[in-house]
Amino acid sequence: MRIEKLRQEWDIEVRIAHFPLHPNTPSEGLTLEQLFLGRGIDIPAALARMKRLMAEEQLPYGNRTMTYNSRLAQELACYAMTQQDGWRIHDRLFRAYFVDGINIASIEDLVAIATDIGLDAQECRKVLTLRTFRSSVDADWERSRQLGLTGVPAFVLGNSGLSGAHPYETLSQLVALSGAQRL
Repeated sequence: MRIEKLRQEWDIEVRIAHFPLHPNTPSEGLTLEQLFLGRGIDIPAALARMKRLMAEEQLPYGNRTMTYNSRLAQELACYAMTQQDGWRIHDRLFRAYFVDGINIASIEDLVAIATDIGLDAQECRKVLTLRTFRSSVDADWERSRQLGLTGVPAFVLGNSGLSGAHPYETLSQLVALSGAQRL
């Protein structure tokens, strides 16, 4: 993956930040047809493009038919990062959403995902119900707005941001311009 290659070649710290992708999606989700209604998007072509982009990154991609609100999943991810091996939540949430078609707006589904990586079910349910990490996600969303980011993936170095999937060479140039040192 491009990020891992950047980590191996540059003295950088990688931090996952959260982005408001379709934040008005209801908790029960929308079909892709509902999401893109009236936008003139060829959904089968868009899905084929996504599958190709994911394959280039060696990432799995299923036959996605729904989109779900990711806000609670982002809050869970913030909590998970405070726990040992919590970084594993990101891969598990990715798989749940893009491969398995799981509703990542559902507290019960999120708790099940979290327990799959060894997090405590009761603590996760509490964090999600009380919205303990709401302000952390709010801060990430505000930073995205400030930088003018419009989509994912997004890459931020200092006060510069870049939206969308880009070749490794473009990302490496962005890192070099930030003043990072090669390893």
